[in-house]
Amino acid sequence: MRYHKEGHRPLIFTAIVILLALAAVQNALPVLTLPALVICLGLYAFLLNFFRHPERPIPSMDDGVLYAPADGKVLVIEETFEDEILEEQRIQVSIFMSPLNVHVNRYPTSGKITYSKYHPGKFLLAWDPKSSQENERTSVVLENSRGNVLVRQIAGYVARRIVCYADTGDLAVQGEELGFIKFGSRVDLFLPRSARIEVNLNDVVVGNQTIIARFEGGA
Repeated sequence: MRYHKEGHRPLIFTAIVILLALAAVQNALPVLTLPALVICLGLYAFLLNFFRHPERPIPSMDDGVLYAPADGKVLVIEETFEDEILEEQRIQVSIFMSPLNVHVNRYPTSGKITYSKYHPGKFLLAWDPKSSQENERTSVVLENSRGNVLVRQIAGYVARRIVCYADTGDLAVQGEELGFIKFGSRVDLFLPRSARIEVNLNDVVVGNQTIIARFEGGA
C-alpha cells in the first residue's frame, strides 16, 4: 500500500510520539503498557488508513466524461447560482468524504486551469449547506473544448488543512492529483446545466472510477 506524501511527516512524527509515550508508561505504570499499546496501535492504524494512496488509473481519457474527484457519498445534487467566479446557474454535485475515505482529490476532467483561489473561512460540518460558501475552501476552474467546471475543496469540522496543487495557467490532466484534504471534508462540482448527471443522492462514488456526469454530446 502506498501512502500519500502529505502523510509522511505526520506518520513519522506520530510514530516517534507513540514510542516515547509507551516508554514513559512502561517506566511509570507497567500495568498500563498493554492497554496503552492497543490504543496507540489503533490510532496509528487509523492514520495509515487515512493517508493511504491507492493506484487509481481512470478507465479511459475522455473530455466528455467527468469522473468523481474524490471517494465518498453524494450529498447534494441541485441547481444553484454559482456566484464566486462563474456567476451563472449551475448543477452542483457535492461529495462528502468521511475520515475513513481515501482523501486524495483528483481532476475530474482535463483542461486549462483558468482560476485557482484559496479562501480562509469557518469549519462548519461538511454536510451543512452553508459550508460551500463559508468554510475554508479552494476553488479551481477547469476549461476545455466541452465547457468549464468548478471544483471546490471544502474543509469540514474536523478537517483543518486543504492542500491544492492547481495553479492558474497550468494544464490539468484528467485523473491526476488536484490536492488533498485532511480529516473529513467535501468536494463540490459546479457543472453546466446541460451536463447529464449519472449519479443519484446517497450514491457511494470512487475517485477516478465513478462517472459523475457527461458533457452534452458525450458518449
